[in-house]
Amino acid sequence: MPSPAAPDFGVVILTMGKRRKRLVRAIESVLKQRDVTTDILVVGNGWDPASFEKLPSVVRTLALPENLGIPAGRNAGVSHVDGELIFFLDDDAEVVDDDFLSEVLSRFEDDRGLGALQGRVFDPKGKGSPSRWVPRLGSRPVDAPFAAFSLWEGAVAIRRDVLVAAGMWPGDFFYAHEGIELAWRVWEQRKKVIYDPELRIYHPVKKPTRHADYYRLSARNRVWVARRNLPAPLSVVYASVWALAQVARSVPRFHGLRPWFGGFREGWRSCPRDQKRMSWRTVFYIARKGRLLVV
Repeated sequence: MPSPAAPDFGVVILTMGKRRKRLVRAIESVLKQRDVTTDILVVGNGWDPASFEKLPSVVRTLALPENLGIPAGRNAGVSHVDGELIFFLDDDAEVVDDDFLSEVLSRFEDDRGLGALQGRVFDPKGKGSPSRWVPRLGSRPVDAPFAAFSLWEGAVAIRRDVLVAAGMWPGDFFYAHEGIELAWRVWEQRKKVIYDPELRIYHPVKKPTRHADYYRLSARNRVWVARRNLPAPLSVVYASVWALAQVARSVPRFHGLRPWFGGFREGWRSCPRDQKRMSWRTVFYIARKGRLLVV
């Protein structure tokens, strides 16, 4: 007998089990997708999703004994799902339209140079969308597709082989800025990262400062992004520009500066690196595509 065809998407939904109603909505938003096949895995980050009685029977689970952080938790699920396309979805996000994944599939099929794809994010209650949800610098319009050099990580589609070649999500980061490194490493493969506003996602507006270590991890990981990926002289420039930007944002309140600069120093004291830095050739390639890696 011929082996069954692989699903169109391996879907990895990461959760700590603290937002179970939202988790159900996230799963249901994938189950309602038409004209595609999916292999859905719920990864419990320090929690066993199999203990949740409202989990649909078609969904498989993976329990991680401890919270590995967001990027490492996503990585843990990849080898447990089938599909040449991987769709990562956080438990507080959901796709809006029932043709979302079929549209994503068609974009990847039509463009072999497409490596990763992010849609446009809306608050389900109609609140204004924070600028951090749009992977852009400056005032680029949000209602037209464009090349992206970072990713809003809550709902991302990516080719499996591109993800593996990129070194997966940077698991050491735990939280914050993992979408920057992944996007750069996709471009390094001469594959595109695209923001497409026709692909709609719901996610409630929440302040990132709800995470106790937000300022520290944000600063540390910004330095790590530079040190792990950029040629040494450029990494200093990039990290310094972001330090100046943080000071400019914080004046005159100086809110968050102490933990931010604590993380900044931490990032320079040590840096996990399991891949070579990008070459100057890649830096210039990314610049030609629209992003100078100094900010």
